[in-house]
Amino acid sequence: MFKKISFLSVIFIAVLSGCAPKTYLRNVKRELFTYSAQSTPLISAHRGGGDYAGYPENCIESFDWLAKQMPVIIECDISMTQDSILMMMHDDALERTTTGTGKVREVTWAYCQSLRLEDNKGTLTAYKIPTLAQVLKWGKDKVMFTLDVKRSVPFEKVIELVKQNQAQNYAAIITYNAQDAAKVHRLDPEVMISVTIRNNEEYQRHHDLGIPDNRMIAFVGTREPNAELCRFLHEKGIRCILGTLGNLDKMAAARGDKLYQEFVKQGADIMSSDRPLEAWKVIK
Repeated sequence: MFKKISFLSVIFIAVLSGCAPKTYLRNVKRELFTYSAQSTPLISAHRGGGDYAGYPENCIESFDWLAKQMPVIIECDISMTQDSILMMMHDDALERTTTGTGKVREVTWAYCQSLRLEDNKGTLTAYKIPTLAQVLKWGKDKVMFTLDVKRSVPFEKVIELVKQNQAQNYAAIITYNAQDAAKVHRLDPEVMISVTIRNNEEYQRHHDLGIPDNRMIAFVGTREPNAELCRFLHEKGIRCILGTLGNLDKMAAARGDKLYQEFVKQGADIMSSDRPLEAWKVIK
C-alpha cells in the first residue's frame, strides 16, 4: 500500500533526484526544519561554505555558488557595526577576512562597504560584505538559513529583520543556552530555533521554559552522534544537527567521505560541515 506523500515532499525529492533544475532548493517551507519518517538528510554549510578557493565565508556570492550545486542550509554569522547595521561577519575584527582593520563594533557600515573580502587562504576577491537584510532577501526560495547571532547583537534586531522579510519559513535562529532560546521564542513564537541538546536533561531544560518541540532544531554536538538521543528527539519531531565542522570533517577526509553516511545512520539529519559539497555527494 502506497503512503501519502505531501506535495512539498514531492518537490523536495525531485530536487534531490535531479528532476528539477539544479539551481537552488525550491519551495522551501518550515516543515523541512522538522523531523518526520520521510525526512531527507540535509547539509548545512558552516559559515556558508567559505573553505573553497575564491569563495569567502559569509558572502552571498559564495552562498549562491554552493546553492546552485546542492540543496543547502546556509549557516552564517551576524555582527553589528558601530551604527547598528547587521552584517555578515564571524570574527570580532575585520583583519582575517577583509581588507579592513579594526573591530566590527567600532567601525561604521560606510567603512565596511569600502572593503573587499578575502577567502580563507587570504586570496583577495571582488566580493563585498553583505548585510543581513540583503542575505535574507537573496535567500528566499533558494536556501534555508541558520543565523548565528554574535554576542553583541540584540536578538530583537535580528527578529525584526526576519519578520520584515517574512523569513520564518526559511530562517532559524541559533542559540547556545535555554534562556536565550526562550527569549527568541517570546520575541517571535513562529520562528524556528536551533537549540543545544546533547542529552535528555538539556532537552527538558528547553521544554520547561515553554519552547515547543515543533520550534526546536537540536544541535547535538561535535562528536559522533548519540543514536539513542537522536531517536528520543526524532520521536518528538525534532531534527538533529551534527557539527561535523572540525574534527569529524577531518576524520572523514582522512578515512573516506562515506563516514558521513555512518553519521546519518546514527541519527544526524543535518550535518553542519566545512566540506558541504563532499558531504552532500555521499549522502544525496
